[in-house]
Amino acid sequence: MKKTICKILAVLMCFAMVGAAFVGCKKSDDVIKIGLTGPLTGGASIYGIAVKNSAQLAVDEINEAGGLNGIKFELDMRDDEHKPENVENLYTALVEDGMQVSLGTVTTKPGLEFKNLSKEDNIFFLTPSATGDAVPEFSNGYQMCFADSNQGTAAAEFFNDNYEGKKIGIFYKADDEYSTGITKNFKDALDASFSADLKEANFTGEASTFDSQIQTLKDCEVVFMPIYYTPASQFMTQATKVENKIVTYYGCDGFDGIDAIEGFDITTIPQEISMLSHFNSTAKEGPAADFIKKYNDKYDEEKEPLNQFGAAAYDCVYAIYEALKVAVENGEEVDADTSASDMCEILKKVFNSDTFEFRGITGKCEGDEKSHISWSEDGTVVKEAIKYIVKEKNA
Repeated sequence: MKKTICKILAVLMCFAMVGAAFVGCKKSDDVIKIGLTGPLTGGASIYGIAVKNSAQLAVDEINEAGGLNGIKFELDMRDDEHKPENVENLYTALVEDGMQVSLGTVTTKPGLEFKNLSKEDNIFFLTPSATGDAVPEFSNGYQMCFADSNQGTAAAEFFNDNYEGKKIGIFYKADDEYSTGITKNFKDALDASFSADLKEANFTGEASTFDSQIQTLKDCEVVFMPIYYTPASQFMTQATKVENKIVTYYGCDGFDGIDAIEGFDITTIPQEISMLSHFNSTAKEGPAADFIKKYNDKYDEEKEPLNQFGAAAYDCVYAIYEALKVAVENGEEVDADTSASDMCEILKKVFNSDTFEFRGITGKCEGDEKSHISWSEDGTVVKEAIKYIVKEKNA
């Protein structure tokens, strides 16, 4: 009899432990949880911090306005240090803590890990800034940023329209998918008239001295730089010590934040520094300016400067919110207990529809009107790009 009672008690204890484990994996708050990873420390932290701040700003505004029919949102961001090997553990922790929808990752290489993991769980993500063409490979992935191939093509179209007769050079990172992807598509879309005299220079690894590359490009009038801001700033600084004919440095979204690098005085660079962008972070009027003011009122613009990555994250949160509102209006049931997989199917239906157009602060805004943003079937964003001059050419 005693043995039977002991067995019963043991079984009951096992059930209790299993029940407790399940409770531990559930969300403690009645919220819709948005998860993501990005660099909050390290060399790329300027991107991750702006994304976190801007996404939180959007979440706070939505919650203050009543949320989604009274259901609040919660942001949960983890520091991946821009390292792909960190993503799996962070992703697992986000899922265990109740992530229902995601902004994916801030940068591309971690994003390639995230997309595979999220596909298995059917979790919807809309990344603000992971530009790799392969990031939205599966049906649950979308981008608010321009994909690398689109950036390269759009940059080439700008060069074709504006730099006819100019001597063009390209400076890129030969072992980086972001840089090589943009470079390939840029060259493919560039007018044949540029090809005969096109100069190319590249680097690999953590190189920070670019004497030979500067010699290759010093006679170019415009240098296209599809790289991130740290090596770009190093090239520019070193080029000031060499007689050259460079008038303009033109980059893509990797240039964002180049005017806020610690130890780099952008005013010492005599050339124009400009970039293909979907956000003007110096806007003085319109929706972009309104957002900039709200951001700078809440955060220290010296320590945590705003960039287009942040603006895109703000749009991401609002796009998800607006899509869920449309879904509810169409009769879908969405609440704090909606599973991540069900949330994914609900959001895909809206994002893939021909009628859903989001009005945002990224892309080209006309006057006080927000931009027009939609998505292609492959998850890439459709909106009008702008040229953003970070620094004018010295007189």
